[in-house]
Amino acid sequence: MLTDEPGQDAYKASNPGISAASPRRTGGDLVQLISPEGERISHPEFDLWVSDVTDEQLCSLYEDMMVIRRIDAEATALQRQGELALWPPLLGQEASQIGSGRALRDDDFVFPSYRDNGVAYCRGVEPTDLVRAWRGNASSGWDPYRHNIATQQIIIGSQSLHATGYAMGIQHDGADSVAVAYFGDGATSEGDVNEAMVFAASFQVPVVFICQNNHWAISEPVRIQSHIQIADRASGFGIPSMRVDGNDVLAVLAVTRIALDRARKGGGPTFIEAVTYRMGPHTTADDPTRYRDANELEDWAAKDPISRLKALLRTKGLLTEELEAKTQAKADEVAKSLRAGVINMPDPEPLDLFNHVYSTPNSWIERQKDHYSRYLESFSGSTQEGAL
Repeated sequence: MLTDEPGQDAYKASNPGISAASPRRTGGDLVQLISPEGERISHPEFDLWVSDVTDEQLCSLYEDMMVIRRIDAEATALQRQGELALWPPLLGQEASQIGSGRALRDDDFVFPSYRDNGVAYCRGVEPTDLVRAWRGNASSGWDPYRHNIATQQIIIGSQSLHATGYAMGIQHDGADSVAVAYFGDGATSEGDVNEAMVFAASFQVPVVFICQNNHWAISEPVRIQSHIQIADRASGFGIPSMRVDGNDVLAVLAVTRIALDRARKGGGPTFIEAVTYRMGPHTTADDPTRYRDANELEDWAAKDPISRLKALLRTKGLLTEELEAKTQAKADEVAKSLRAGVINMPDPEPLDLFNHVYSTPNSWIERQKDHYSRYLESFSGSTQEGAL
C-alpha cells in the first residue's frame, strides 16, 4: 500500500535538515505532475515525494480509479431503478480521492463527506456498505473503528470540526497519526469549517483539510463563493496550503504525503485545495443542465483523471491488453457484488430504529422503544376485525 512514508524518506535524503514541517507554502501555482494529455511533468520539489512509486503501483492506482468509477455508475443505475433512494456521484473526482486515500496510514483517521466513496474504498469499506444508508436500511454503513473512517457526513462541513477534535486527541496521546477531513468548495463558506481551522491553527494539531473544489456547490459556482483561490483562505488562519490538480492522481499523492509528514512532525495543520470537477449531478435528484453550460462539461471531460493516467501508462508501455482485461474484470466483479448486496439486503425491523442511538443503555430510549413496541402490537389482528 502507498503511504506518506516512502516519500518523506526521499525528501529527507535529498534535503538534510529540512522536512515538510518547516515550509509555510501557501496557495501558489497548481501542482501538476501529469498533464491532461498524459505527459509526465518534472517538478523537483514534488517529484521526490513520489519517487518510490513503481510501475506496478501506477497500475494499481489506475485499477482503483476504474473500480470506483464502476461502483459509482452501478450505484447511479441502482438509484434510477428504484433500489436506492438517492446517490451522490463522484464522477470526475476519482484522482483526488484515490491519490489522497492511498497516501494514508492505517492508523490515520478519516472524516469524509457524503461523496467520498473512493476514500472509503481505499480504507477497505465493502461496496455494499457504501449504500446501506442510501437505501434507507441503516443510519450508517460501517463500523468507523474497524476501518478508521467515520461514516459519511451529510451536514455540510461539520466533519471538519470532528477531525480537528480527533486531532487534538491524537496530540494529547502523543501519537503520530493524523486526522483528515474531506469537504467540497461549498463547505468553505460554512462556519464549521472556519471554526475548525481556528482551533486547528491555535493548537497546531495534526489535521489535514482536503477541499475538493469541484466548482459547484449544488447550483452555486465557486466563483461566487470565493473571489480568491480557496487555498489562500487558509493563510488567514495561519495554516499553510497547497493547490493541486485534483485530476492528477500522482500530484495529489505527493501533496498529501507532504501534508501528512508535516502533521506527524508537529508542524500542525495543512489545507489542500484539489482543483477538480463534478462531471455528474450533485445527487441523482439534481439536474445540472439547468445551471451548467455544456461547453464547461466538455472542457473538463478533456481533463478526465482516468484518461490522463491511462495515457501515461500507454506512454510507459504499461497499458497492455492483460492489464485492461484484469482491471475491467475487477471493476465488473465489484459492481456485481454491489448489485447483489443491494438487492438482497434485508429490510430493517421497525424496532431497529432504537438501536445504536447511545453506546450504553438509556432509560429514555428504552421507554420510547417500549411505547412504540406496544403501539405496533395494537395493530395485530386489526385487519381481520375490520373485515368482519
